[in-house]
Amino acid sequence: MLDTPSAEVPVLSLSDQERDPDAFAAAFGGSFERFGFAIVADHGVPQPLIDRAWAETEALFALPEEEKRGYFVAGGGGARGYTPFKTEIAKDAKHVDLKEFWHVGRELPEGHRFAGNMAPNIWPARPEGFKDTFIELFAAFDRAGDRLLSAIARHLKLAPDWFDPAVKDGNSVLRLLHYPPIPVDAEGVRAGAHEDINLITLLLGAEEAGLELLDRNTGRWLAIKPPEGAMVVNVGDMLQRLTNNVLPSTTHRVVNPPPERRGHSRYSMPFFLHPAPDFLIETLPGCVTPDNPNRYPQPITAHDYLHERLVEIGLIKK
Repeated sequence: MLDTPSAEVPVLSLSDQERDPDAFAAAFGGSFERFGFAIVADHGVPQPLIDRAWAETEALFALPEEEKRGYFVAGGGGARGYTPFKTEIAKDAKHVDLKEFWHVGRELPEGHRFAGNMAPNIWPARPEGFKDTFIELFAAFDRAGDRLLSAIARHLKLAPDWFDPAVKDGNSVLRLLHYPPIPVDAEGVRAGAHEDINLITLLLGAEEAGLELLDRNTGRWLAIKPPEGAMVVNVGDMLQRLTNNVLPSTTHRVVNPPPERRGHSRYSMPFFLHPAPDFLIETLPGCVTPDNPNRYPQPITAHDYLHERLVEIGLIKK
């Protein structure tokens, strides 16, 4: 078995937010400041919907390779539809990641002002019901994300609805991930050490061992082991930049399984919560102090920042 020690990331209940929003915000923000990660139970995404989504994710990736590749958009940066096995590479990594994935984005009405920045979704012919399931799941993740951003705003001494206009029509992405069985002589790991690009990531499926974070205090890798059904939430680079590193975007990875699990697939569903493309990422004044001067004096739009990072990880070619 993997012998990586576990991270002491607290398990919080989002249901506590209604009873005592300030206490929940303090606990959630404190976990972010210490680890860049939090574990959230009672997140409000319905379990029957999650179960349906897992079944359809497995069915999707079980389709013939040729059929899946019919949904791959060359030069599309992996924004929508299918991205084949061994395409994405972590920044500065030597080997590509051992994974394939599918992206679902926000459904925009015709003529929407962000239509030029946010590609339309690609929906597979099978499995049946896929579109309805993942439109519903996207909306459920959106609602949970709004509640968590409200807690972050409170923790930062901002108005609880501070993030609402920033993420209205945000360029969020729901990623369905499949890590196939690993051969003994596999080069690389399922997902190389990296940080996420967005504001926060909401992840289902981390119960299967493999997800690890790099502890900034000790330099050690620590395993993340949430209880069944809980959501792992982590800080992305956009939030780190916005908060002048008060909330750190922590390096993490997905390591290969122990020998007895190498014949098994691993599935997960991260929801990368992004602001709208025209949101200006500008350091929050309350996060600048004499001991923590502004590290990011030059603001940048979310769209431009995302493009820079997609080039770095090989999803967009220069």
